[in-house]
Amino acid sequence: MRSGAAMTGLPQGSPIFLCTTPVDFRKGFDGLTGIVTSQLGQSVTSGSLFLFVNRKRDRIKALWWETGGLTLWYRRLEQGTVELPKAGSDQTHVTIDAVELAMWLGGVDLASARVRRKRMAA
Repeated sequence: MRSGAAMTGLPQGSPIFLCTTPVDFRKGFDGLTGIVTSQLGQSVTSGSLFLFVNRKRDRIKALWWETGGLTLWYRRLEQGTVELPKAGSDQTHVTIDAVELAMWLGGVDLASARVRRKRMAA
């Protein structure tokens, strides 16, 4: 499986913000930029990837600033839905990394995923 960074072309270590509340998918560049600024408290030009899901959780939009402009990706799942990670009542988003992005896009529930740390050499 390819990593999330390789799938998106994001620079290694780019922050990935996943909005935990469903978004009206009629929104385009300007509407999603407004959500990034007002609800997530971030700058859309920071180089971060911003992910949004619809109410049914069967569609994903991703907004990313590249040199010279915004890129908007849209993904419609043919089967199933994605699971939104649980966030605190006052949280509008969670931050994930490229590995978690790849798992999430692959249908893995991030709450049940377990990270195994490398053993230190003796």
